[in-house]
Amino acid sequence: MVRILVTGAGGQLGLTLQEHAQDFPQFCFDFKTADQFDITQPTKLVDVFLENHYDFCINCAAYTHVEQAEKHPDLAFKINAEGAKNIAELCNGHNVTLVHISTDYVFDGEKEGPYLVDDRPNPINVYGASKLKGEQFIQKIIPNHFIVRTSWLYNKKHGHNFYRTILNKAKAGAELRITDAQKGCPTNSDALANYILNEIVCGERQFGTYHYTDGEPTTWYGFAQQILKENGLEETANLILDRNYRTLARRPRNSVLAAT
Repeated sequence: MVRILVTGAGGQLGLTLQEHAQDFPQFCFDFKTADQFDITQPTKLVDVFLENHYDFCINCAAYTHVEQAEKHPDLAFKINAEGAKNIAELCNGHNVTLVHISTDYVFDGEKEGPYLVDDRPNPINVYGASKLKGEQFIQKIIPNHFIVRTSWLYNKKHGHNFYRTILNKAKAGAELRITDAQKGCPTNSDALANYILNEIVCGERQFGTYHYTDGEPTTWYGFAQQILKENGLEETANLILDRNYRTLARRPRNSVLAAT
């Protein structure tokens, strides 16, 4: 039986993979939360690999707070870069195929069209830089790897994400000031989980880097409109287009990924 370790199991993608695991009875999953499996402490993880003889590791563990990363760059790099390096070394040493989740924010957003896998990364914020460094460690350390870049990830039930924030604020009658200065592809974590399990783990793809999104390109404002319409709130919600919206972290104006 194929044994699969999933790190970061308490996050929205980790929780989504747990829901989809029942559809793959041929796999034995081992879901580990950050408390159970801290990727920044590799010496404490060796025994876990020795005892379980994994075939795959799906690394969902990450520091994803884009704004907070600007204030705490050391923590972002510790988890997203050094943590990825630690996992890559463990997987390489124990003949485990690594599936690592990365981000559209490795790009600077200056390209007019969708980003291809081979386009040159050039992150403009700490989060993106830390994730790119993690990719580079993986590419250098372990040949048997898949890097899956995705964008604007959300789940309707789990996690702190744009979809749930907009919906909860709209139901509470809060004012929604949303920008249209950035364009990307919202990606449902259910679709990403299916892609990882069906196309990567069960598939016959060559090792390397892939892009995955499941939505059409839109802005944050356009995505908010879709969310409100889907939930019958478009007539009652107080949605305002804010072209002066400011964030601490610079954001790529275009982070649309060309899916592969």
